[in-house]
Amino acid sequence: WLQNEIEKFHTPLPLDQKRRILEKLNEGVIFEKFLHTKYIGQKRFSLEGGETTIPALDAMLNVASDLGTEEAVIGMAHRGRLNVLANILGKTYEQIFSEFEGTAIPDQTMGSGDVKYHLGFSSDIQTANGKTIHLKLTPNPSHLETVNPVVLGYSRAKADVLYNSDFDKVLPILIHGDASVAGQGIVYEIIQMSKLNGYYTGGTIH
Repeated sequence: WLQNEIEKFHTPLPLDQKRRILEKLNEGVIFEKFLHTKYIGQKRFSLEGGETTIPALDAMLNVASDLGTEEAVIGMAHRGRLNVLANILGKTYEQIFSEFEGTAIPDQTMGSGDVKYHLGFSSDIQTANGKTIHLKLTPNPSHLETVNPVVLGYSRAKADVLYNSDFDKVLPILIHGDASVAGQGIVYEIIQMSKLNGYYTGGTIH
């Protein structure tokens, strides 16, 4: 039943879209393979098993920019963070690898950045349709889900101050553990508060 309900509206994707998905998947897989080969002893939080995150984020951002979104604010746990930085936000491999090797000079403006998985980043990227969208990955500590209300508050403030409370201009995206919606934790709480006037963001992609 579930499969029929989900797939009944399925239409085949155009060839250029299939190519784009394959390209983004390939980028994600090769990046992880390289890290595993080059930095074998390093503690890292791989995206292996969740590589579809990269084409999924790419598709979200392409559709959002086509619909008039000017920027996206992303909050996520450590798993897959480096891959998202490289293949979605366009952080250079040189920057990422120099952080791995401990030769990077940390930018202290957003906190001490003691661990590479805690660092934030922002960039302007070109979407598949040639539009520009501003992306921000918020810094977050090891208490992974604490970043969620920060992302929502940041998105709300941006929408209010920069876009005259036009919530369609800013898209909050939260990537978190698969169990985090189920319990009475912070994710559950922000979903509960999502319709309150003071906390409304126009919708958040979890």
